[in-house]
Amino acid sequence: MDLATLIGVILGSVLLMGAILLGDAPGIFFNPPSVLIVFGGTLATAMIRFSMADVINSARIAMNAFTMRVNNPQEVIAEIVNLAHVARKNGLIVLEQQPITDPFLKKAIMYCVDGHEAEFIEEVLQKEVELTQARHLVGNQVFNGMGTSAPAFGMIGTLVGLVQMLSVMDDPAAIGPGMAVALLTTLYGAVLANFLFIPIADKLALRSQEEEQNRQLIIEGVLGILKGLNPRVMEEFLETFLPPKDRKNSMANR
Repeated sequence: MDLATLIGVILGSVLLMGAILLGDAPGIFFNPPSVLIVFGGTLATAMIRFSMADVINSARIAMNAFTMRVNNPQEVIAEIVNLAHVARKNGLIVLEQQPITDPFLKKAIMYCVDGHEAEFIEEVLQKEVELTQARHLVGNQVFNGMGTSAPAFGMIGTLVGLVQMLSVMDDPAAIGPGMAVALLTTLYGAVLANFLFIPIADKLALRSQEEEQNRQLIIEGVLGILKGLNPRVMEEFLETFLPPKDRKNSMANR
C-alpha cells in the first residue's frame, strides 16, 4: 500500500469537500448536465484515443498508484549479494533452494540454475523489462490523456452553458441553470485533471521507473553471479545504481 497516495487522496478530498460543505448551499455544486459533459466526454475521448482493452486495463493499472510497493533497492542488492555468497561457496545449483521473494529475481536465478548462457538470460530478462515498461506506458498515456481532456470538456461545458444562458436572457429564471452549467463544468474538469488523472499518471510513471531500476539491478547482479564475481565487488558495482548518500560502500562512508 502506497501511503503517500492514499493520504494525498483523503486529504485533498476532505479539504475540497470541507470547503464546499462550509458554504450555505453545498447542493448547488452538483449539476447533472455538467457531470454528463465532463465525465462522459472525458471517458468518450479516452475510448476514441485508445483501444477498449487499454481503457479497461488502465483502471487496473491505476490501482498500482495505491497498492504497488516497489522493493527498496538496497534490500534488492543485499539479497543478490547474499545469493552471490551462497553460489560462490556451494555452487549455482544450491540457489534453487534459496528463498527468493522477488518473482523477477527468482526467474533470473532459475535460468542460471538451469544452465542457460549469460547472453540468453540477459536477452530474455531485458525483453521482459521492455514489455513491462510498454504496458505501463499505455496506462500512463491513458491517464495523461484524460488529464488533458477533462479541462477541455470543462471549457466545452462552459460554452454550452453560456449559449443556454444567452438564449433565455428574457427569462431570468432560466439564466441561473445555464450559468451553473457554465461554471461547474470548468470546476469539474479542473478537479478531475489536477486532483486525479494527472497525479495518478505521474505516480504510475514514478513506480514504473523504480521498478525498471530494480530489474536492471537484478539483471546485472544475476549476470555477476553467473560470472562468479566476488560478492564484495558486486555489491560495490550494484551500489553505483544508487544515489551516493544511499551507498553503503561509498568513499564518504569509508
